[in-house]
Amino acid sequence: MERRDFLKISSYAAGTLLVPVFGNAIAAEELMNPVAKAFKKSLADAAMNAATKAGASYCDVRIGRYINQFITTRDTRVENIVNSESMGVGVRVIAGGAYGFASTNDMTVDAVANIAKQAVAIAKANAKLQTEPLILAPVKALGEVSWTTPFTKDWRKIPVKEKADMLIAANRAGLEAGASFMQSNLFQVNQEKYFASTDGSYIDQDIHRLWAPMTATAVDKATNKFRSRESLSSPVGMGFEFFDANPKDKVAAAGGVTTLYNRSVDLIEEARESGRQAREKLSAKSVEPGKYDLVLSPEHLFLTIHESVGHPTELDRVLGYEANYAGTSFATLDKWRSKNFKFGSDRVNFFADKTTTGSLGAVGYDDEGVPSKRWDIIKDGVLVNYQATRDQAHLIDEKESHGCSYADSWSSVQFQRMPNVSLAAGKAPLSPDEMIKDVKKGIYILGRGSYSIDQQRYNFQFGGQLFYEIKNGKIIGPVEDVAYQSNTQEFWNSCSAICDDKDWRMGGSFFDGKGQPSQVSAVSHGSSTARFNGINVINTARKIG
Repeated sequence: MERRDFLKISSYAAGTLLVPVFGNAIAAEELMNPVAKAFKKSLADAAMNAATKAGASYCDVRIGRYINQFITTRDTRVENIVNSESMGVGVRVIAGGAYGFASTNDMTVDAVANIAKQAVAIAKANAKLQTEPLILAPVKALGEVSWTTPFTKDWRKIPVKEKADMLIAANRAGLEAGASFMQSNLFQVNQEKYFASTDGSYIDQDIHRLWAPMTATAVDKATNKFRSRESLSSPVGMGFEFFDANPKDKVAAAGGVTTLYNRSVDLIEEARESGRQAREKLSAKSVEPGKYDLVLSPEHLFLTIHESVGHPTELDRVLGYEANYAGTSFATLDKWRSKNFKFGSDRVNFFADKTTTGSLGAVGYDDEGVPSKRWDIIKDGVLVNYQATRDQAHLIDEKESHGCSYADSWSSVQFQRMPNVSLAAGKAPLSPDEMIKDVKKGIYILGRGSYSIDQQRYNFQFGGQLFYEIKNGKIIGPVEDVAYQSNTQEFWNSCSAICDDKDWRMGGSFFDGKGQPSQVSAVSHGSSTARFNGINVINTARKIG
């Protein structure tokens, strides 16, 4: 199966979720076959030598082995198990001041040398059309280094039956709690990535990620009305120990409306609450449209952050280099240069990082060999920086790359991708329950739902999974058919309170799309529960006319 083929998983995320499956189907026991480091270095040296002899001023080589295991279940049945592997070499060069790229899945010295020469030929052809030469920010020669996702249980060593039994047990718990149908999935990814460049680095990385989304659907047989509740647990960059639920990881949701977790998850408890709350949604009253103070949990807010802060501060969108996939950005360079553009209220601070342990974006080095780091994007509400790669850094007066270069496969060229972009916790002690005490008319929202945002990442609408009406400082019951509308600047300037770091946790996207041809990446976004005053709420079930 080629990387553009897709595995269709039905009845998840508003009907269907299209999940990229990279590579060829393999047996489960073949997942544990790493490529020897000495062999990878020999291929990299062959490529760099060939590229230099052909006229390249710079060359980097990425050797990747990408393995995936996807398990899907429905009710008490296993629907599909997929093990896949993709392995090959991508070579990027600069010749004549322009990039060239070529790749192959033929893992031989001759084949890799040939694609290096091909990449140089492509670069020289590109140089004839390029008006200015590329400028790369400097990077230190690292020699031979390595990095591995911290984990204690390797998902590749856990028997498939044990995983399937775990998902089916969760489904049973959801059905017993009130769901008419349950679907649980398990996505597991291992990326063995080897990077080498003529700058003098040989970097070996072993990256692990997993995600266990589920959907509970409850049906009222008398009316044929149905409601669904998708999982609130997040995808993570860690091992199978994520499913060893630790009571210390429980987080207090406002009003005790549901059980939340931080660095682990109790899949059975999550399923049980999903089934109960899906049934509860059948009798929830429909929301009255109007202005509300919104209390947004991190399990919901991560997506609003992703779309309204993460994407518009990608420098390629700001510059107009990226426009085909979901547009450009309102956060243009003139706003950054002014040094006083109020992106949000004074309490709003966003930072970018690829270092937080357990996050999807955590790696040791990006796909240009730049060490991971953390930096500010919004400081005290003011736009202060963007996300930049080596060839972009000089455009915003940065002396080094932010380490934001990423490719989703050895066969894809690396380009600017979002790091973890997170909202800093509030400085003063504040719990979600304490936050709600100050709300006279509001809605508490948990979980991601459908959304829409314009081509400049400015005007938007977001839904959610669970909605609870707040009246005079108390949660009085569930409501349904809720979506809120605002624009990015108005919304973040309406932020009136942020809970402290005891409430801070990360959500994330396992399959974030960007580019043409499209690539996917995994990214997390952290926050504490936050309050936004006077936001317009609409009723998504209202009939027009």
